[in-house]
Amino acid sequence: MPQVIFMSDTALAARYQVSRATIWRWAQARRFPNPIKLSEGCTRWRLAEVEQWESEQLKASGLHKRSQSD
Repeated sequence: MPQVIFMSDTALAARYQVSRATIWRWAQARRFPNPIKLSEGCTRWRLAEVEQWESEQLKASGLHKRSQSD
């Protein structure tokens, strides 16, 4: 069984160079994968879902095609 990797809001904010509040706004607006509450005070995102979201964003923006043709 593949290992599931989780990311915190802090790690995601660093990954996208935005604030933690922005990550939460994206999730609340359904523009980002849903977080998973693992326990009281511990909410995380599945890395695989975040990477899928990234791929969809790149395809929608057209950047995916340009980077492959370079």
